[in-house]
Amino acid sequence: MLPVDLATLGTFLAAAGAVVLSPGPDTLLIIRHTLNSGQRVGLATVSGVQLGLMVHTTLAVAGISVIIASSPTLFHIIASAGAAYLAWLGFQAIRGDGGVDVNGGKGKPVSAAKACRDALLCNVLNPKVILLFLALFPNFVDTARDDVTAQLITLAVILIIINLAWQMPIAWMAERIRRWLNDPAVQKTVNRATGAIFLGFAALMLYENLL
Repeated sequence: MLPVDLATLGTFLAAAGAVVLSPGPDTLLIIRHTLNSGQRVGLATVSGVQLGLMVHTTLAVAGISVIIASSPTLFHIIASAGAAYLAWLGFQAIRGDGGVDVNGGKGKPVSAAKACRDALLCNVLNPKVILLFLALFPNFVDTARDDVTAQLITLAVILIIINLAWQMPIAWMAERIRRWLNDPAVQKTVNRATGAIFLGFAALMLYENLL
């Protein structure tokens, strides 16, 4: 018997699906690393995102997420660190370091380990994910039962499955697109565009969480 009843699972699937399908830094990072370094690295990026979700699940089960969200100082520190990391990724892309380079030119393709680490940090340092676990999950957890931890883990596993179902095809599609990106001018445009978007995410994160 599942810790979460089927009716609740159905509602959670709809809500979690809507959240996962909304564009964010994780999706952009998957596309960028796949375009730059190929499908294997793109899938490593997808894995890093899921590792980040596992970290958030552990923090939620331990009650640490609640402490972070209830402390303005801690929350602002995480928001600042997340914004700084996104800004750093953006500057990297704009200057062409780790940006799109399908011809083996000046750009430096990233390793699978670095891609996984980038995605892990990008996800863990995103305060919106913390709030996701605090705002979404409690609506589907029956605190009157003794298996609250099992319920949280079940919901987190479902969220990860939805994430994989969405993000793995993105990496596969980006690999197909990568084969047509042979024009240096196109590569430069993609680098600058993705870099600008990362900087935009960083600015938005600061605005929403610090101002």
